Amino acid sequence: MPVGALHTLHRVIWGGCLFRVGSQSCRCSLSSDLRRYHGALPDDIKSLRAVLNPDISKIRNIGIMAHINAGKTTTTERMLYYSGYTRALGDVDDGDTVTDFMAQERERGITIQSAAVTFDWKSHRINLIDTPGHVDFTLEVERALRVLDGAVAVFDASAGVEAQTLTVWRQAEKHHIPCVCFLNKMDKPAADLNFSIESIRLKLKANPVLLQIPIGSGKNFTGVVDLLTNQKLTWKLTSARDDGRAFEVRSLGQSEDPELLQAASKARTALIEQVADLDDEFAELLLTDFSDNFDGVPLNKLQEAVRRVTLARKGVPVLCGSSLKNKGVQPLLDAITAYLPAPNERLHDLVRWYKDDLCALAFKVLHDKQRGPLVFLRIYSGTLKPQTAVHNLNRNSTERMSRLLVPFADQHVEVPSMSAGNIALTVGLKQTVTGDTIVSSKASAAAAAHRAQNDSETGKKHREHADIVLSGVEVPDPVFFCTIEPPTMAKQADLENALNCLQREDPSLKVRVDPDSGQTILCGMGELHIEIIHDRIRREYGIETHLGPLQVAYRETIVQEVSAKDTLDRTIGDRRHVASVNLTVRPVDITSCEVAFSEELQVQILPEIKEAVENGVQSSYLQGPLLGYPVQGVSSLIHSVSVEPGTSPAMVSACVSRCMLKALRLAGGQVLEPVMALEVTLGEEHLSSVLGDLAQRRGTVRDIQSRHDNKVLLATVPLAEMMGYSTVLRTVTSGNASFSLELDAYEAMNPQDQGALLKRMSGVM
Repeated sequence: MPVGALHTLHRVIWGGCLFRVGSQSCRCSLSSDLRRYHGALPDDIKSLRAVLNPDISKIRNIGIMAHINAGKTTTTERMLYYSGYTRALGDVDDGDTVTDFMAQERERGITIQSAAVTFDWKSHRINLIDTPGHVDFTLEVERALRVLDGAVAVFDASAGVEAQTLTVWRQAEKHHIPCVCFLNKMDKPAADLNFSIESIRLKLKANPVLLQIPIGSGKNFTGVVDLLTNQKLTWKLTSARDDGRAFEVRSLGQSEDPELLQAASKARTALIEQVADLDDEFAELLLTDFSDNFDGVPLNKLQEAVRRVTLARKGVPVLCGSSLKNKGVQPLLDAITAYLPAPNERLHDLVRWYKDDLCALAFKVLHDKQRGPLVFLRIYSGTLKPQTAVHNLNRNSTERMSRLLVPFADQHVEVPSMSAGNIALTVGLKQTVTGDTIVSSKASAAAAAHRAQNDSETGKKHREHADIVLSGVEVPDPVFFCTIEPPTMAKQADLENALNCLQREDPSLKVRVDPDSGQTILCGMGELHIEIIHDRIRREYGIETHLGPLQVAYRETIVQEVSAKDTLDRTIGDRRHVASVNLTVRPVDITSCEVAFSEELQVQILPEIKEAVENGVQSSYLQGPLLGYPVQGVSSLIHSVSVEPGTSPAMVSACVSRCMLKALRLAGGQVLEPVMALEVTLGEEHLSSVLGDLAQRRGTVRDIQSRHDNKVLLATVPLAEMMGYSTVLRTVTSGNASFSLELDAYEAMNPQDQGALLKRMSGVM
C-alpha cells in the first residue's frame, strides 16, 4: 500500500465512536466579550455511521470549485478535520489528503476526478464534492454542479480571478448555482483583498458582498473581522504544529487599532448599503427603522437579507482566510450553512410530480474491483433503500440495487436508507450511466407523467415524457485523439473491457474504431487527460498499451449555400424502395448543426418519415467531406421528400444522407481548428522570450497585464501548436512561470495551413 494511502487510512476511523451534535464547543473566559472556540478533540473522531440525518432544510449539497492550485483540496481537508471526521490534517504535497486518493492525483499534486464526502457541521449535514481545477477535467465540474445546490468558489488572493475560474463560474451560472467566495492564501506576501474583489466584479460580472476584512497581511495575517457581528476572529498559532482548531472571538472595542476600527466601520456601512440596494425587504426595514443608525440593525435581519441576496444570485458573499495556515475555515463552514440553499429551496418541478416516489439522477460512475460499478445518485424525491428494484427511464430497464452507501472519498459506509436531498452511492446498477434518471417503478413514472400532463403550468401533453426525465449532463466534444494498441492481440479483449469501463466512468473519453485501418482511436480533452487514461490502463488493468502520436480533433464546415437533389431506387428481395429528396445547405454562425423543413412539407410529412430524414441529415454531419471530421455550422432545409409505398425508413435515411454528402461537397469545405485561450503568468525578464515563442506558434496576443511583480500574458493559440508547451515554457523561463489553457473557439484555418494539413493527412507529405 502506498505510504500516502496508509496515512489516510489511519486518519479516517470508521466505527461506533463518540458523536457530539455540532463540531465546536465553546467555553467562556472571564471576559464576556471574549470567547475561545475549540473543535472536537483529536481522539473524538466521528464515524460516518453517526453522521447527522436531519430534516431536508438542514442539508447542504455543495461543490468546491476553483482554478488549479487555488487551494480547493486543502480547504476541503480542513473542513473534514474541523468537523471531526479526520484525525490529522492532510497535505496535497505529502499526498495524503482524503479526496485526492488516486495514485495519479497524489503523484501530481492535483485533483483529477471529483470526490464526494459527507460530514456534519453544527446540526447541518454537508454533502461536499471536491472538483478538479484543470481544464482537461472540466466534465467533472460540470456533472458535479448539475446535481449540487450551492458552490464555494476558492480564489488565490494574490491572483484573483484566473482562467479556469472563469470557466467554472460560467458552469455554475448555467445551472443557476448560488455561490460563496473564499479568498484563500491571505498569508501570501502579494495577497490583495481589493484586487481580488475588483477582479470578481469585473471579470465574473458578479456583485461581491464582503462579509469579512483581513487582520494583517502576508505572514502577519492573523484573522478576520466579521462585518455582520462586528467581531474580531483571531488565530494565534504558536507553532507549526498548531492546527487552528482554537481561535478567539472578541467584540471590536475602542482599544483596537484605530486603523482597523476605521476600516471595519467603513466596510460594515458599505455592506449594509450594498445589501439594501440588492434586497427590497431589507431596504424598507432600513429606511423605516434604522435610517439614522445603521449599527442598530438586528444581526438576524442582516443575515437573512444576505441569504436572500445569495439565493437570488444578486450577490456573492466573500470571506477570506488561509486554509494551509489553518485560518478562516470554520467561518466559511458557518457561511455555507447560513447562506447556501437547502435542497428544498431549489425549484425542481419533478419533485412536485413525483411527490413521495423516488426520483434520482445518476451523475457519476466508478468501477470497484470487488463491488463492481458504483453509481452516484442525487435523490430529488422519495427514499432510496438497498435490496430494492429501481427503474431506469433512459434505458427503459429495471435493475436491483443491492447496497446503499454514504460516500467519503474512496471509503464508504453502508446505510439502511437515504432520503430526498441527499447524495448516495449505490451498488448493483450495472446498466446505469451518467445522466440517467432513476425512479422506483414504471408505474410511478406513469403517475408522474399524468400529473405533469394535468399540471396547469405545463399544459403540453406532447412533452409529458420529457417532463418526467431529469436533464442529463452535457459532455464536451474531445479536442485530441490518438491510436491505442495492446501489447499483443491476446490482450485486445482485455483492452476493450478496460476502455468500456473507463468510458462509463468518464463520458468525455470517446473510443472509436477506424473503419479503414481497424485501429482503436482514443479521443480526449487534452494531453494530460489522455496521459492519465493511459496510466490508469497500465496500473488498474495491468495492460501495457502503446499510444500513437497525439493529433488534434479538427472540425469541418462549408463556405457557400448549395441545393441538391437525389433519388434512391433499390430492390431488396421482392421489395422495391424508392425515395427522392430536395434540400439546401448553407453555412451559419453557430457551433452546432440544424435541420428544418419547409412549411408545406412540415404539414404533409409523416412522423416516421420525418424522423428518418432527420437521422439521415444527422448521420451526414458525423463525417465531413474533406477529412472526415465532424461538421458544424451548417443549416439544412428540406424542401421536399417523395417516398413510394413499401419504402423502409432506413432507405429514406440512406437517400437523405447521400444527398447531404453531395451538397456538402458542392458547398466547398473549410477546416476548423480548435483555438485555445492561453494565460501565462511570468516575470517581466522572460516576457520577450515567451512572446517570441508564441509568434512561432501562430499565437495572437490579446493583452499583457500587470499582477504585482509579475506579468500576465493573455493570448489565443491554435491547439495544434501547443504540443509540449509546458516543457518549452519551463525551459525558457527557468521554471519561473505558470500557464493555463481553455478552449476558446473553433476558427477557420487560413488557406495555406489548410492546404498543408490536407496534404499531410492524405499522405503526400
